[in-house]
Amino acid sequence: FTLFVINVNFRKIHFRKFKKSLPSLQRKTIMKSVFPILCVTIATFANAQSTIEIQQSKINQTLDAYHQAAANSQFDHYFTFYTKDAIFIGTDPTENWSMDQLKSYAKKPFEQKRGWVMKPLERHIFFDETGNTAWFDELLDTSMKICRGSGVLVKVGNEWKLKQYVLSMTIPNDDVKNVLQVISAKQDVLLKDLKTAK
Repeated sequence: FTLFVINVNFRKIHFRKFKKSLPSLQRKTIMKSVFPILCVTIATFANAQSTIEIQQSKINQTLDAYHQAAANSQFDHYFTFYTKDAIFIGTDPTENWSMDQLKSYAKKPFEQKRGWVMKPLERHIFFDETGNTAWFDELLDTSMKICRGSGVLVKVGNEWKLKQYVLSMTIPNDDVKNVLQVISAKQDVLLKDLKTAK
């Protein structure tokens, strides 16, 4: 007699297999007790998986529309994808911006129809156990070549909003020394200022 015990998590399902030799009557009694529970458990897992897939699709649509709004220089629409207290972290070490700071930075290029174009190449999405918070990473085709975006989204009503977005340039490992030669002088000054402020 083989009994499968299923432990359902919001994102994962674990199987543990137990083997026991039992008399026929006991096997029948156990199966009558276990089978309904097993059916409910599997149905619950299937429903959870379906929910994850639906929310992943919504997040993909949200992030794609977010990038498209920037590419189209749609200032007001672009900022609807953030929470009011969201943070945008850019490629420059000094760019750790509130929404007001990001609006100040974006205002001129958006008015001049020079919004940034970032086309997603791949994306990975993860959820916490409540299903109301998600985090992601993505590779982007940009004017700075391949960049990495990452961030946190929270569910607000039926919508997903960005709580944080981080944009980073990617550097091939073999080119790090060459890049350091270019940025070291400026970053040494910034390092000194940051250490002094600390």
